[in-house]
Amino acid sequence: MAHPKRKTSKTRRDKRRTHYKASVPQIAIDPTTGEAHLYHRAHWHEGKLYYRGQIVIDNTEEETAA
Repeated sequence: MAHPKRKTSKTRRDKRRTHYKASVPQIAIDPTTGEAHLYHRAHWHEGKLYYRGQIVIDNTEEETAA
């Protein structure tokens, strides 16, 4: 019966066993602005934060202190 001459290290063993591959992130196009962004992420466009086509935060308006 064959047996190894040297002990296989944990690192070498785990490298052989891995099948993890880096995947390309999916890109979505916002329907209102046409901007490309990652899925399920909000994105800024011209001072406004958009999520799913809706404005979440609008930094273009100036607040007036009374």
